[in-house]
Amino acid sequence: MENVLGSPINRVDAPLKVRGAATYAYEHSIPGVTYGVLLTASIAKGRIAQIDSRSAEKSPGVLLVMTHLNSPKLPTLSNQKSTSPTSRVVHVLQDDKVLYADQPIAIVIAETLEAAKEASHLLDVRYEEEVHHVELTGREAQGYSPQKAGGGGDPSNTERGNLPKGMSDGAVRLNHIYQTPFEVHNPMEPHATIAVWDQAGGLTIFDATQGVSGDQERVAALLGLKPENVRVISPYLGGGFGSKGPTWSHVLITALAAKVVGRPVKVAVSRPQMFGMLGFRSTTHQSIYAAATRPGQLTALRHDTLCLTSRFDEFVETASLSARMLYAVPNNVTTHKVVRSDIGTPSFMRAPGEAPGTYGLEAAMDEMADALEMDPIEFRLANYADADPENGKPWSSKSLRACYKKGAEHFGWSKRRHEPGSVREGHTLIGYGMATSVYPTRRSPSSAAARVMADGTFLVVAGTQDLGTGTYTIMTQVAAQAFGVSPDRVTFKLGDSRLPKTPVSGGSQTAASTGSAVFAAANALREKISQMATTDRDSPLFGSGVGDVEFINGRISLKHSPSKSEPIEEVVKRSGQSFVEAKGTAEPGAEKEAYSMYAFGAQFAEVHVDADLGQLKVARMVGCFGAGKILNAKTARSQLTGGIIWGISMALYESALMDARLGRFVNNNLAEYHVPVNADVGVVEAIWVDEEDTHINPIGAKGIGEIGITGATAAIANAVFNATGIRIRDLPITPDKLLGPRAS
Repeated sequence: MENVLGSPINRVDAPLKVRGAATYAYEHSIPGVTYGVLLTASIAKGRIAQIDSRSAEKSPGVLLVMTHLNSPKLPTLSNQKSTSPTSRVVHVLQDDKVLYADQPIAIVIAETLEAAKEASHLLDVRYEEEVHHVELTGREAQGYSPQKAGGGGDPSNTERGNLPKGMSDGAVRLNHIYQTPFEVHNPMEPHATIAVWDQAGGLTIFDATQGVSGDQERVAALLGLKPENVRVISPYLGGGFGSKGPTWSHVLITALAAKVVGRPVKVAVSRPQMFGMLGFRSTTHQSIYAAATRPGQLTALRHDTLCLTSRFDEFVETASLSARMLYAVPNNVTTHKVVRSDIGTPSFMRAPGEAPGTYGLEAAMDEMADALEMDPIEFRLANYADADPENGKPWSSKSLRACYKKGAEHFGWSKRRHEPGSVREGHTLIGYGMATSVYPTRRSPSSAAARVMADGTFLVVAGTQDLGTGTYTIMTQVAAQAFGVSPDRVTFKLGDSRLPKTPVSGGSQTAASTGSAVFAAANALREKISQMATTDRDSPLFGSGVGDVEFINGRISLKHSPSKSEPIEEVVKRSGQSFVEAKGTAEPGAEKEAYSMYAFGAQFAEVHVDADLGQLKVARMVGCFGAGKILNAKTARSQLTGGIIWGISMALYESALMDARLGRFVNNNLAEYHVPVNADVGVVEAIWVDEEDTHINPIGAKGIGEIGITGATAAIANAVFNATGIRIRDLPITPDKLLGPRAS
């Protein structure tokens, strides 16, 4: 049988999706279901002085209007702290306080969606407003350093060497601030929940979530239930990008409303409501100081990040993390500070920290290379880190040099001219830019189970999620490879908290974590089948050692005597069982203590700028990555390409505009919150180097969901400078900035 892993097989869930038969959270058909519509606060800070629901309650079809005045009280909410980094503080109609714009303040339940919407407009809410603060500029002095930063529990601040000496040793110095705006996830599928209580007090939730197990535990804890009495189902997800990792307020509100009304309740969060109550990427101000010798060696690097968090919770956009480890600089300081503000809590968004952080860092490295009159790749190679400079650990593997070389050759980097603005075709200025990509390799404890049926088919299950990234497919491939069968003989099921426990699908860890668990379960099942065959007198393998057999083309055979073999299903049939099952678990070991583990890459961009109008087009992008074993060439290319396109979006389009007077986002829709469409995206190519890493996890996969966005934004910004000579340090890069006062 050919090698299944790495093959670009089609998505196994594609037929259901193209037929519209894949059931997303809001689409489950539940008998007796009712419809809920949320009402959210129109002020940023204050209290609800009065909420008159009488007209809404009298509206046809309305079953319940639930506010803080009649919502069930939850003593479990008095302390919402959790050890999980994805846990966010929720607001579920417990009091009259308003802490941010678009905080849920009521829910209307009706027989139809139309009736619920109509009644929601009849609620009369009056507020007592208080002074709010939502801006970062001008409040820098209010920032404080949290103890930890990010989902990995990294220290907020680090220091090595002697930074002042390093700055004085450098012949060329840099000191600039790079800014990124608020960004909102906006997955195609909005957040949605259906809550169903049974007569025994058990709760089933159909939820658009990136973590069925975490959702189950969080809901149980906040509602005072045992986890086994909460079931979360999420077989398909229409994107999440980190926003569907935490359990948000609407999930709990839906469950409470269903309890009160005594019937299932279905709620979908509207697009405007997704701007505020469901997380977003905080704006960042990144101050970068650097110094280098004339030969191009960095002598000092400092990266300070300032961002916002809410008054009631804490989340840090860890933009300074990459500056700790990406370059071999002896004198290094990184810090993170957050400013409390009257906003919803920011949260994980694709490549949290690394996406904005590699923009600031890699734009600064481009500026250093320009000042030194060095090729940007040569400057990075001059400061290449052969071991992690932060802790001295060796890399588990690092193919960054190969990524620079292969990516540059594929892109045609040798044609780049150093002098900005020197390449022009008519009114069009053409520029080339590049940047480094990096993202940590993580995994968490995970489990899976595998069965072989009497008909020779296999069923593998794990309570993970597929965000549209291809999890169904790659898990099928991992199992098929282990069993020595074609993928069409394997069925993989996921998206149910009753299945073996797995971590959240975030941090690019699903393949590494759940893939390793599937691999372990498959190996355990192979072991069991081998034991059964070699101890069965009716088997041609009787008397052989377990280590002497192999699984090839659906048969179990002797390695050194292939003629002695039989179909796997024959072993099951003779046992008299309908199936044979085994379970497997996988968890991080000592490798994290011994190695520093990252995926790396190099991004290249060609931009075209209209010299008269400032209109900007990304004509080409090439990303080359070293990300461990690629489990499916087709889904991998899709993921990496998607990340690169998001880098284009981040560089040129995305900005959630906060009106400081109102304390709310004003472009809270997809008409005014700009993202690129097909016509905005030129040629995008994702390639990789073959990389074997025997240290990171049993299947050697590093994860590719997020590295594609890292570095892409900086490569575009650097290309814009190469085209125009104008350095834009405040994203997004728009025509008005290119035509305005010229920064340098």
